[in-house]
Amino acid sequence: MNDKGAILPAEWEPQSAVMLTWPHKETDWLPYLEEINETYLQMAEAIARHEKLLVVTPDEGETGARLIARLGKELMENVFVVELPTNDTWARDHGFITLRNADGSARLLDFRFNGWGKKFEAGLDNDINRGILKALNSVSALRLERKYNYESHLDFVLEGGSIESDGCGTIFTTTSCLLAPNRNQPMTRDEIDRRLREMLHADRIIWIEHGQLAGDDTDGHIDTIVRPCARDTILYIRCDDPSDEHYTDFKKMELQLQGLRTAEEEPYMLLPLPFPDPIYHDGERLPATYANFLVINGAVLAPTYGQPEKDAKALTTMQKAFPDREIIPIDSRIITRQHGSIHCCTMQFPEEMKF
Repeated sequence: MNDKGAILPAEWEPQSAVMLTWPHKETDWLPYLEEINETYLQMAEAIARHEKLLVVTPDEGETGARLIARLGKELMENVFVVELPTNDTWARDHGFITLRNADGSARLLDFRFNGWGKKFEAGLDNDINRGILKALNSVSALRLERKYNYESHLDFVLEGGSIESDGCGTIFTTTSCLLAPNRNQPMTRDEIDRRLREMLHADRIIWIEHGQLAGDDTDGHIDTIVRPCARDTILYIRCDDPSDEHYTDFKKMELQLQGLRTAEEEPYMLLPLPFPDPIYHDGERLPATYANFLVINGAVLAPTYGQPEKDAKALTTMQKAFPDREIIPIDSRIITRQHGSIHCCTMQFPEEMKF
């Protein structure tokens, strides 16, 4: 393990809070704002029942009223709302990536978010972390607590959905995303690998070479296809339909996963998740995936897509992967309209991060 003692915790380790960046009428959610608000309220309620919830919104009054009406006063004790202007809602990609230091403190890493390679305007979202930090430090000063440990890496583009950690020094990522144009070029793969290991205090980076979803604006985030769920176990998407456009590429991904080894040189246990039947909107295939779940304290928020047989199979597989957690299904069809799912909407903080 790295000599500085810092680590990027695995998602299944104890958490202090989860962040949501709330939809509003100035985002692309406008045509179905009430539908997406309902889905966000479902996520908010599930999270607040298990841990604290950080909500970023440009309208604290309106969002707060929705939350109070749904959660009630008792659960609202777990909710911290920060009012900030936002472009969009994908907290996974503009939120802090939080390390655990050897002394038991949290380290907030702030990377540059540029709208997945300058595809979309992201200036406001790129400023969110500094706004959160200012709000947290104001509260901390009132409580006479120490300041939060902040580390700027704004010279480097990195989205939370593009990396997965096993909590033991291994980081998973994809070549399709991290080597995509308009992120960190002209840096080479070796240079990016070295920077990731330095900034995330990792021992090794595993690069997944295949598996990008049709309709994925992110250029192939790892959290849509491959998710470590224990030090030696990986959940992944498997496509069993030879007529599906993903079939060949996903078979190549599966072969790569079968050849991977843990840090102890043992093969990973592989748990396949089904691949949803194609979902289309305005003639475009949407990147629906069961891999985009969120692990929280005592539970897993699991996406479903109105496909009873495959939904049930995915939920059963997740229960096998997380036997001690409640599996909470959330219909995520409306989230896929904007090319994401549950994990994309959220960002967790490890228990060392105090609110």
